[in-house]
Amino acid sequence: MEIKAKIKDDIVTVKAMAKHPMLTYDVAKKQGVEANFITHISATVNNKVVLDMSTSQFLSKNPIFKFSFKGAAAGDKITMTWVDLLGATETTDAVIK
Repeated sequence: MEIKAKIKDDIVTVKAMAKHPMLTYDVAKKQGVEANFITHISATVNNKVVLDMSTSQFLSKNPIFKFSFKGAAAGDKITMTWVDLLGATETTDAVIK
């Protein structure tokens, strides 16, 4: 996962790309493989949840997420985690600039 987090006027803006093939049920059936897509994404800063969302198969390959929040400072670490349909997870950290 690639994460960019910047703070301006006490608002942190995060742009993250989750590298994942996002195979829908239809595409997976045509390819003869098992469907697999990201089902949950979360982000925390200073042990505070700033993003918690469920997703579906209707996101594109390597989806990009953009969100904003308050309550952090430059130098804080943001941790993002995704979980896919097959149970695989990826966790990535970035520093807020």
